[in-house]
Amino acid sequence: MGRDHTVPRETFQGTDPMHIEFYGATAGVTGSCHILRANGHTILLDCGLIQGRREEMEKNRKPFPFAPDQISAIVLSHGHIDHSGRIPLLVKQGYQGPIYAQNATADLCDILLQDSAYLHEKDAQYENKWRKRKKKPLIEPLYTVDDAKDALANIVGMRYREIQEILPGIRIRFQDAGHILGSCNVEIWLNENGSQRKVVFSGDLGQYDTPILNDPSVIEEADHLIVESTYGNRLHRDRQGTIDEIGQIIRDAAHHKGNLLIPAFSIGRTQEILYYLGKYYDDWELDRWHVFLDSPMAIRASKVYWEYPHLYDEEATKLRRRVNEMPHLRNLRLTPTPQESMAINQIKSGAIIISASGMLTGGRIVHHLKNNVSRSGAHIMIVGYQANGTLGRALVDGKPTVKIHGKEYRVKAKVHTVGGLSAHADADDLMRWVRNIKSNPQVHVVHGETLAKHAFRDRLESELHLRASVPEPGMVLEL
Repeated sequence: MGRDHTVPRETFQGTDPMHIEFYGATAGVTGSCHILRANGHTILLDCGLIQGRREEMEKNRKPFPFAPDQISAIVLSHGHIDHSGRIPLLVKQGYQGPIYAQNATADLCDILLQDSAYLHEKDAQYENKWRKRKKKPLIEPLYTVDDAKDALANIVGMRYREIQEILPGIRIRFQDAGHILGSCNVEIWLNENGSQRKVVFSGDLGQYDTPILNDPSVIEEADHLIVESTYGNRLHRDRQGTIDEIGQIIRDAAHHKGNLLIPAFSIGRTQEILYYLGKYYDDWELDRWHVFLDSPMAIRASKVYWEYPHLYDEEATKLRRRVNEMPHLRNLRLTPTPQESMAINQIKSGAIIISASGMLTGGRIVHHLKNNVSRSGAHIMIVGYQANGTLGRALVDGKPTVKIHGKEYRVKAKVHTVGGLSAHADADDLMRWVRNIKSNPQVHVVHGETLAKHAFRDRLESELHLRASVPEPGMVLEL
């Protein structure tokens, strides 16, 4: 199959034709960011933080490849920081326009972006202590809590399935992506000089039959499709197999009389884990455990989940009606304060500790790992994608030692990788979703590591006979 024709940005001058510009999540999984230009307007799809190794994260400080004050509107697919996390920086550098997001995403961003800003402030303080001792120039945080608040003031909430004209000749509609609460597939209709094109942006797609959330919505028409490929070359374990696997891990951890650590993203994964712990409380004999949710952000996010019952799937809706809380987990203890978190580290056995961050790139889970990773009776359950260069990836790859806060620790704890809990669609789920589109769109594969993107592109071409490309960073596609 032929590839889409893409050309460097500088080719377009003056009255540009409608086009897409591909930036973030083209060279990897994180930092989602793309541009649509039509009818004299510029729409930014996501503006996410680049995550991973330190040298990767330093790219967040580089200038944007576009002028922030020239953006007409931001359309946000969902709240995860790798999709939303550089919006406060964009605002800090001059963007003053609206940020369109699904209502639940708007509420989750209120938590996520302020927390992200707080961490950037703390990181800068820590770095500057070292720089001051070495007489090196001090740095500023990437952005501050005040910058995050300025960004949040510009969010415009929308419901699923409503069509809204956000600029002359440009309409959008959010559909449920089934990834986290408020996650969206974005439909965009572009009109210019009597010509119309429909672009669909998948955002991050969830698995089918995921608890709490509905399945990804069916979209049947598109001229161009920008689609994620996080697991474009992999299949998840089936749902029942995953449930059986979690039960066995809990039984093994009980037998070895250690703690069970679950690094989990505060939004989405944590709520799913709690749901399963509540549903299988008796089957997994959880009354013998102390269960800790040790993440202030996850605690706040869980409350947001509780406030959007109309977005639940049928099973979760029935459960919410039957009990006063979801999940019904009798021995769950919430530990919002640092003192409560530190007290957990005195427990050597019988604690299930759910804490962020999901890739162990920071947060309280790193302290719990430091206290448990070299204990032979401890267990670590990895339940989500681990980007290259992260501490979580080192554990998944079976490294015999890991570095935590500058010190090497031997890995004696048992590490389990539970792929079936991923909030991302696997390769078959992605194909299932794309098959719904009957209009023979051109497909542009992003948001995946190199092998995953190319494998998924090849499946699209061989099985669905679609024109598919893997855009390079900075490439431009005329519509």
